[in-house]
Formats: sequence, structure tokens, C-alpha cells
Amino acid sequence: MAAVGYAEERHWDVLPGCWLETPPGGAPRCSCASPVCASPGAHPTRPDWAGQASGNAVALRRMWHKHPRASVLLPTGRTFDALDVSETAGFLALARLERMGLPLGPVLSTPARRIVFLVLPGARAKVPELLRRMGWAPGSLDLTARGEGGWVPAPPTRMCSGGSVRWLRPPTALNRWLPDAEELLSPLAYACGRDREEAAAPGR
Repeated sequence: MAAVGYAEERHWDVLPGCWLETPPGGAPRCSCASPVCASPGAHPTRPDWAGQASGNAVALRRMWHKHPRASVLLPTGRTFDALDVSETAGFLALARLERMGLPLGPVLSTPARRIVFLVLPGARAKVPELLRRMGWAPGSLDLTARGEGGWVPAPPTRMCSGGSVRWLRPPTALNRWLPDAEELLSPLAYACGRDREEAAAPGR
């Protein structure tokens, strides 16, 4: 079970979320049954979800025994924060980061065409000021820092946008120590800025 593995191997808190249901002859829909669900198959099932998340393997097995189709959500702001960018910017930044030899933690790809970089907690609080120092106005880039009160979907979660969440850089012993957001932010901001410019170019 993936949820138990994340708790036992990485000491991450894990949360069971909504899941996809496919009615006979119909398209997949979120188990929350909302016709305007913003994140089908990949959001918490209740408002007090933060207290439901657990790193206890026994508790997690009990949760998934009750809801075996539940999505796997990882709360941010605890053992890690997350930097969330578009797929285009994410792949560009990933290649640049690896060429530069900069440290990387686990990296996720979602069916919503987002790339998510896991970093040390505290990123959400300091990213706006770091971007200002680089000459970027916060909010001008398609770059979101997720911290306390947020979450990211983890494999093998399926989403209505098509397909499943997957690891581009899976959790291993080599990336157990997460990078600070400041180490990754310059390449990420550059990639997001370039993606914005290309999207605004004539003919796009």
C-alpha cells in the first residue's frame, strides 16, 4: 500500500482523499458528487482533514481498509513544502537544475499538467520575498508555494483530468534530505518566466 510506504519509509503524514467513480455508461466523476468539483479525485473528504492525516502505519491501514479506493494526499507544511509549476516550466527547470548539479528532492507530475518539487518546510512564507529580490512580482509567475493548510496528490492517485499522478524523481535514500526552496527558485522562476513569454508570443 503506497500510503503506508510513504509513512514508514519517509515518515510523511498521509491523508485519504476522494476518489474517482465511473457510473455505468458515464464519465469518471469525483466521489464527493459535486458537479463543480475543482479537483476531481484528489482532495480531502472533510473540512477537518488536517487532523485526520497520520504517519501511523496501523491507522493508515485502517483508513484504507475502510476506503480502499481513496486517493493518496500528502499534507504540506509538515515535513515538506511544495513548489508547483506548469508542466512546460517544470521540465525546463528540471533539466536546468540537473545540468547545474543542484540538489533535488522528490518531484511529482500530475495529470493536470503540473510539476511539483518537494522542498524543506517554510517555502510558502519566504518565496514571495525571494521572488521580489530576483525582480519578479509575486503572482506574476505561474508558481505556487504550498505550505501549511495545503496538500499534494501522490502516486497512485488517479485524477479526472486523465491518468494518474507519477513520480518524475521518486523518493529514494539519495534524496531523503530535501533542498531549501531558495536553492531551486532561480531556475524555477527563469523557467516560469520563459514559459509566460512564449505563451504571450504572437501566434501562440
